[in-house]
Amino acid sequence: MSKNRDRELGMFREITRRDFLNGVAAGAGAAAADSWLPALAWADEDLAPQNKPGYYPPALTGLRGSHPGSFEDAHKLRDGNFWKSSGQPTDTGESYDLVIVGGGISGLAAAYFWRTQKPEARILILDNHDDFGGHAKRNEFRPSGRLLLGNGGTWAIESPFPYSKVARGLMDDLGIDPSALAKKCNVSGVYKNLTNSFFFDKETFGRDKLVKGKAGGFPGEIFGGDANPGIPVAPEVAREVQRLETSEEDYFPGLTSEQKKDKLSRMSYKKFLLDVVKIDPRVIPIYQTRTHPLFGVGIDAVAALDCWALQMPGFMGLKLEPGPYHRMGYTPMGYATPREGYEFHFPDGNATIARLLVRRLIPASTPGNSVEDIVTAQVDYAKLDRYESPVRIRLNSIVVSAKNLGDVNSAKEVQIGYLRDKKLKTVRAKSAVLACWNMMIPYLCPDLPAAQQDALHYGVKVPLVYTTVAIKNWRSFDKLGIRSVASPGMYHYQMNLDVPVDIGSYNSPKTPDEPILVRMERTPCYPGLSERDQHKIGRGDLLSTSFETFERNIRDQLGRVLGAGGFDPGRDIEAITVNRWPHGYAYEYNYLFDPEWPAGQSPCEIAHKPFGRIAIANSDAAAAAYTDAAVNEAHRAVQELLHG
Repeated sequence: MSKNRDRELGMFREITRRDFLNGVAAGAGAAAADSWLPALAWADEDLAPQNKPGYYPPALTGLRGSHPGSFEDAHKLRDGNFWKSSGQPTDTGESYDLVIVGGGISGLAAAYFWRTQKPEARILILDNHDDFGGHAKRNEFRPSGRLLLGNGGTWAIESPFPYSKVARGLMDDLGIDPSALAKKCNVSGVYKNLTNSFFFDKETFGRDKLVKGKAGGFPGEIFGGDANPGIPVAPEVAREVQRLETSEEDYFPGLTSEQKKDKLSRMSYKKFLLDVVKIDPRVIPIYQTRTHPLFGVGIDAVAALDCWALQMPGFMGLKLEPGPYHRMGYTPMGYATPREGYEFHFPDGNATIARLLVRRLIPASTPGNSVEDIVTAQVDYAKLDRYESPVRIRLNSIVVSAKNLGDVNSAKEVQIGYLRDKKLKTVRAKSAVLACWNMMIPYLCPDLPAAQQDALHYGVKVPLVYTTVAIKNWRSFDKLGIRSVASPGMYHYQMNLDVPVDIGSYNSPKTPDEPILVRMERTPCYPGLSERDQHKIGRGDLLSTSFETFERNIRDQLGRVLGAGGFDPGRDIEAITVNRWPHGYAYEYNYLFDPEWPAGQSPCEIAHKPFGRIAIANSDAAAAAYTDAAVNEAHRAVQELLHG
């Protein structure tokens, strides 16, 4: 892209691109330490970054998620180079009842469950990131001085499974009642005159064209009849889409519902469309990314039965009976008797759950006492790792070893080694919970049995990007009459205005003249490969992509999609946060590529077995990328250590 085009996009314009320099916010405006940051007492030069004035990671923009500094030494450990230059560790002399590796929801829940049964216990939580919460990341913006909150990772607390008594009990104790919150806090009608839309990009479809639906339907109504004669696809392709969306043909005549489900479970949705429905191949790009939000791969690597469960087109004539579907074993929405829902979206996503847990574990860290006031409460990071606190959270600490002291069958203590500020240190504890990514555990604990190490390495987490862009106003969306855009051929496959939620003292934007957040999603995929191989290559893609590349693509996409509405990326963008997750959601078994293991023999079941005084807890341990799974696995790990 030329320098002239870069100038048009605003690549050289001063926007908020704050990052950490030596642990303190640096960049535009950081030298003055924003007045709204919590006041902290100055400390001596040896204090860790999280105890220094101005330390407030939610307000950082630029490259977040797995941010620079959070993974490089872990990669050295993986590659066998770390111990060659690490030097001798320093014993801190600290001893705890429990050390938890990983400060995400599973790690925080493990601390909660342990303290519930052992109220006097002393617990240390170590995390490699500059903030707690793991994938439940909070993004804060202040365009024109107004607080806007976004989710940098996991978005909502819904699950395909009924919440367990354990998971629901934790949510109840934290004050989270989804139904009550939804009735009290959700804002309806803000976007009532805006619809969903579809953007045809010139690289994929021949020319750029934004097409909106009449009432938000996708994509049948966009192609139906003569409503949009200017769409850049051949008439016969539009007719094929309409056939797919409306046909009631039974493509498997003579088979029972279960026999049809079995066939659909063994072919991808792409194969179903091409070989069974016999759709024109030119239709495929229109649907290719429809499965990205849930599975992190396109329709070439997702079973047709999964797509039936998602109510994608082509299945009306099959008359499939309600019931569990293949991949996740749950009953799809719209095809079965409804069950009680468990869904609510906080303005910062599930970061609120992490913050509620932190306030419960370390009350002095966060003011307030309700599920509503936590949304705007500011965490005092200097109080997370205090000697006098029974629970301590130590950030920017990359764990590099976890071992039982003595024979694994009789060990009474574990030693944890971690790197912080380039200094290698060790602590001891009576027990340890590894609530980190499965694939790192064999490197931390090389004494594990070979079969367990293999099982821990099996899953490949879903790489993904949640981008949040603060813009000065949303007049362009209003003028175009749209609230969301599917853009399957572009860098980010979709974008939308942030979901409006008012809760406590937090008020979402209501009029097009107000600043707002635009959410964009990207999943790097490589169609034609197995799902795990696509994830591996996608992980490398994200780790090798600079923020400059992200920013250029973001500006280009917003300018092309919203340009007809008057949007100018060089003028209207206030700040950009790219939440990059090379290791994103837990890998969920895909039976197009994975075997169907007997009960108790799947990799996740073998992987999470306890090892001496070390237990394993994370969503990987359940092969399910959901909040309740992370909580359930934390409870299991704690029970294994406390009660064997």
